[in-house]
Amino acid sequence: MRIVVALGGNALLRRGEALTAENQRANVRIAAQALAPIAREHQLVVSHGNGPQVGLLALQGAAYKPDETYPLDVLGAETEGMIGYMIEQEMGNLLPVETPFATILTMIEVDPDDPAFGDPTKFIGPVYEESEARRLAAEKAWSIKPDGDTWRRVVPSPRPKRIFEIRPITWLLDRGTVVICAGGGGIPTVYDAQRKLRGVEAVIDKDFASELLARELDADLFVMATDADAVYVNWGKPEARAIKRAGPESLGAYNFPAGSMGPKVEAACHFAESTGKAAAIGALADLPGIVAGTAGTTVSSDTTETVWHAP
Repeated sequence: MRIVVALGGNALLRRGEALTAENQRANVRIAAQALAPIAREHQLVVSHGNGPQVGLLALQGAAYKPDETYPLDVLGAETEGMIGYMIEQEMGNLLPVETPFATILTMIEVDPDDPAFGDPTKFIGPVYEESEARRLAAEKAWSIKPDGDTWRRVVPSPRPKRIFEIRPITWLLDRGTVVICAGGGGIPTVYDAQRKLRGVEAVIDKDFASELLARELDADLFVMATDADAVYVNWGKPEARAIKRAGPESLGAYNFPAGSMGPKVEAACHFAESTGKAAAIGALADLPGIVAGTAGTTVSSDTTETVWHAP
């Protein structure tokens, strides 16, 4: 099978952890242990988040000269290289030495008139107490919003339209390469009035970009690995129930948080409806079971009723 796995931010940096290379590598090592068995049996494409990493680079740049701060598209490219390097190395330590790997800097086209540019919603960077967040927002002209009990910087998150590097990604897969691409939702790119490509100040949602990637690669399975073992109804309440299998229509009867599970469910439903194939959401550690359909939540257009995990 051809499988696209989108790694959630927790696969690289757990909430509250220091943004150090050591912490990130330790988490990537854990992710590699889950991914390696899949790569042995299937064609594997890995995408990943980059919110904390791109936010950290933005902070480091701001400490240099305010008028020479690197734009978000350039920072996104830097994080793709950094994270891809770690994933390649840690998976290479587990797979046969002849296994080829490639990290592809991935430009993704967005619409310059996307309404997201007028309503920043994508969290990047570390968390702050409200007073510190408001100080930084005033000092650096940031947009900020609450993220749980803390505050973070937010940037525009336009919808992805097209993946420019889809042909070389396909060529590499056809030759047995494990490909890491579309990291952090890809590098947001637009055509200007002269039909020239340029980057924009935005971060594309990783789940939406990965869903587009899975469709354009004709993937047999699209997996979003996160820190939840399944999609839950009434999450955080005594009556919470985990969904084992559902169709896009049955999932539409439930509401999921826009800042966490909502985009994943939306992406899974769109993939299933568009391709007739399955998407899945679950914990990284359960990846073999997710692929087998025994763990996580599977979303399939041929499923008409919601099937629940046993309590």
